[in-house]
Amino acid sequence: MVSPLGRQYLVALVESRPKWGNARRYGFLLLGFLVVWLVGLSGKVSADVPELTERNQLRVCADGNNLPFTNQQGEGFENRIAELMADDLGLELGYVWAPQVMGFVRNTLQLRVCDVIIGVVAGYGFVQNTRDYYRSVYSLVVPQDSPLEVTSLDDAALAGRHIGVVSETPPLVALRRAGARIEGYVLQTDTRVRTPARNAVEDVASGVTEGAVLWGPIAGYFAARQDPPLKVIPLVDDSTDARLTYRITMGVRQGEPHWKDTINDFIDRRQDDINAILADYGVPLLDQHGQLIPPATSPGGSDDD
Repeated sequence: MVSPLGRQYLVALVESRPKWGNARRYGFLLLGFLVVWLVGLSGKVSADVPELTERNQLRVCADGNNLPFTNQQGEGFENRIAELMADDLGLELGYVWAPQVMGFVRNTLQLRVCDVIIGVVAGYGFVQNTRDYYRSVYSLVVPQDSPLEVTSLDDAALAGRHIGVVSETPPLVALRRAGARIEGYVLQTDTRVRTPARNAVEDVASGVTEGAVLWGPIAGYFAARQDPPLKVIPLVDDSTDARLTYRITMGVRQGEPHWKDTINDFIDRRQDDINAILADYGVPLLDQHGQLIPPATSPGGSDDD
């Protein structure tokens, strides 16, 4: 996903210092120095390259260490959605792996070494968005016995509470205004080395902080993997000016309308299967009115145009 934080969806997280081995199913590691060298040789990739009329492989741009979204072992929910799409379209599945930091789209999708990013926030200007296939919301992660039951960041109960949040993400300013004591975690990071959102959840579990406010899919995934599991409270009633709800699409290159239509058709056909995958990962899902809905009955996305 390029997501709400440059991708907390918009930008990556997970598994500290992994050993990146052979990529799962035809994938390969896109090395930073090679990208720089290629760009230096070729300059700007032409926007006039015609759209492919036939494809034999679904080439996915992804971070190899970014659970719950993707990893090289195929354990993320975007991995599973990519597998579903490859099977549906009758294509082999391949990956181009690169840390999802600044320049990710430029060094992958725009270089034409891959053809789709599975998770991109709607309206992200560096790609052509498909229709959205889910909506989610920032959520508060707390221990099961926590007295905090807030669903809005202007709740007076947050005053003086030690709350973790990823720097530069939408909840930060609202939490400060509420008087929370902020524990900050870095946003832009190489996910092979640092895992800030996972660390934020683990700090709640260990008692370092009293709670953490994170992008919903991340909150749901890591909260469920603590011992004991933590409670996730989607901030669906937030009345601050922070934008906490986002629609998530897939991202393709500009100038590829037929490929976009192909993916939109896939989303239409397989929305129920996509919803089931999201439910498996504990993603808080919202309807068109911003209300929580049971994952099994989650409605399909809507056109981004």
